[in-house]
Amino acid sequence: MSPVSKFGQTHSLRRLPVQERSAARVRRMLDAAADLIEEVGYDRLSTTAIAQRADVAIGSVYQFFGDKRSLAEALSQRYIDLYFERLTARFDAEPPADWRAGVEAAIAEYVHMYRTAPGFRVLHLADAIDPGRADAVTTGGDVIAEQILAGLAQRFGIGGDDDFGKTVTVAVETGQALVRLAFRRDPEGCAASIAEANGVVCDYLARRLP
Repeated sequence: MSPVSKFGQTHSLRRLPVQERSAARVRRMLDAAADLIEEVGYDRLSTTAIAQRADVAIGSVYQFFGDKRSLAEALSQRYIDLYFERLTARFDAEPPADWRAGVEAAIAEYVHMYRTAPGFRVLHLADAIDPGRADAVTTGGDVIAEQILAGLAQRFGIGGDDDFGKTVTVAVETGQALVRLAFRRDPEGCAASIAEANGVVCDYLARRLP
C-alpha cells in the first residue's frame, strides 16, 4: 500500500506526502493530534503543541495542514478508514447471517473505536470533512453512510433510491448519537444504551428497507 492511500480518498491535507519519510512525519502529526485531543480537548489543541509532541518543525505542520481544523478532519478520515478496515475484516472472517447482524457488528466496531482510539470520542466523526467542496458540507456520518450503502448492496443485495440513502444516513447519525450517549453515561460505554442503539437502528431500518 502506498503512503498516499493511508489517508483515504477524502482528505484535508494541503498536499499528500509522496515519500515514505514525509508520510511518516504526517502520521506522527496525526498521532500527536489524537493524543492531545484526548488529553486537552479540541478547543485547547494548537498546531504548536502538535509540532512539539510530534517532534517536527512547525513549518512541517503547515506544509501539510492549513490549521488545526484541517488536521482534525484528516484524523477523522483516518479513523473512518480504520473503522471500515476493521469492519471488513470482521465480515470476511465471520460473514453476518443477515443485515441485522451486520448492523450489530457495525455498532460493535464503532464502540470499539470509542474505547481504543485516542481522541475518537471527542471528534465523534461529526465535523465537516473536505470543507472546500462548494456544493455541500460532508460529515463523517455522510462518509460512513455512503460506504454502508455500498456494503448493503454488495453483501445483502439491498439497494434503493435517494430516499433509501437518506434513510441509511439517518440510521448512521442515530447510531452515532446513541453510542455517544452510552459513553457519556459510562466511560466504558453503558451496555444498556449500546443495546438500545442496536434496537433503535434495526427497528428503524426494518420499517424502511425496500
